[in-house]
Amino acid sequence: MLRLTALTALVMVAFAANSLLNRAAVGQEAISAVGFAAVRLLAGACTLGVLCSLRGSEWERNRQRLLIGAGSLTLYMLGFSLAYRSLDAGLGALVLFGVVQVTMFGWGLRAGARPPRLQVLGACLAFVGLAFVLWPTGAVQVSLTGAGLMALAGLGWGIYSLAGRAVLDPLGATAANFCWAALIVLPVALVMGAFDGATPSGLVLAAVSGAIASGCGYAVWYRVLPQLEPSLAATVQLSVPIIALGCGALLLAEPVSLRLILGAAIVLAGILLVIRARQE
Repeated sequence: MLRLTALTALVMVAFAANSLLNRAAVGQEAISAVGFAAVRLLAGACTLGVLCSLRGSEWERNRQRLLIGAGSLTLYMLGFSLAYRSLDAGLGALVLFGVVQVTMFGWGLRAGARPPRLQVLGACLAFVGLAFVLWPTGAVQVSLTGAGLMALAGLGWGIYSLAGRAVLDPLGATAANFCWAALIVLPVALVMGAFDGATPSGLVLAAVSGAIASGCGYAVWYRVLPQLEPSLAATVQLSVPIIALGCGALLLAEPVSLRLILGAAIVLAGILLVIRARQE
């Protein structure tokens, strides 16, 4: 149980790192959104390919799982990068993980799962805390296009997470998904001229996001997913925006408010209820 908790926490930190790296690169126009997604996928595919060779893992060959895995990963990558051109980080994270939670909870119910009341209460509490922290205040104009793109990213990530529960070799499956998704996105990026004006820092940030935070992070995520119920996996991911905001305050000098502290406490309390319900 302790090992599973540690691995899950490590993955959540990696997911949060992707948000920070994406904001730092695309937000400062060091690289285009599509260019960032393409480099991220390519770097992830190369890293995972090397890891597969070292461990002797076999790449996923099931066509149906490849279609679902690579397709949902592509949807997430493009939606995630494109949405951050017009959404603020907080609202984007709220839309993303809200849709992820709805997708995974909905699938669990459709499959016949009946989570205990304490788990449902914890999930609702975590979502309320997340909304309290991230919901914009004041006269903020929300881009419907950006929100729609981030919702698609959330749908893609929810499907990708659910598909990962059926794989036999997490590392091989992740490598295959990244490779096929890169083959889809890279030609599109080249045709669009997505690398025109890209800076060295933008390329490096995208490569780090792909090789470490995405490639390695997703391989571990696929490994722990079979041991997590869909409702638990969905709720734990609500901690990612909180981690991203905290790291943003330390690394990007973003302000930390009482609102952030209180909201983070509510989210963590909700996650604790979900874990407690699962243990009982």
